Amino acid sequence: MSDTTTGTASRRVFIDKQSPKAYHALVQASEAVRATAADAGLDRILVELINLRVSQINGCAYCLDVHTKAALRAGETTQRLGVLPAWRDTELFVPRERAALALTEATTDIANATAHEDAYEDARQVLTEDEISAVIWVALTINAFNRVSIMSKHPVRGLPQQ
Repeated sequence: MSDTTTGTASRRVFIDKQSPKAYHALVQASEAVRATAADAGLDRILVELINLRVSQINGCAYCLDVHTKAALRAGETTQRLGVLPAWRDTELFVPRERAALALTEATTDIANATAHEDAYEDARQVLTEDEISAVIWVALTINAFNRVSIMSKHPVRGLPQQ
């Protein structure tokens, strides 16, 4: 990494390593949210779609890498992953997923009050209150992890050159 103003290498503090107690608390919260999502009936693919959509919006390369792999392991298709940023323009996502994705985007773009109301209203049509709560908690949690990785500039490790 280089600093464009001075040409010198810049280093970031990996805040997860620097403050392990705080990071561990976030991990514990994430584990509780994962259990909440499962208890509410959100399957692993939907949870990973939420994680990916938030990470796309926030531009978190590290989390995109981690959650793309997790989504594929859970059985998600490359086609749906490829069009996820444009999910509204496809028929590849069922109403339940569409409602969760809209609520996810509203949770991530917190300044757009109109989007919150619209997303919440749509979600109420197809999701239970437990599911709505779980979707919001999943989105909140991945937003926090995105910020940890973005501010720490966690690297995405590639495959060896072929």
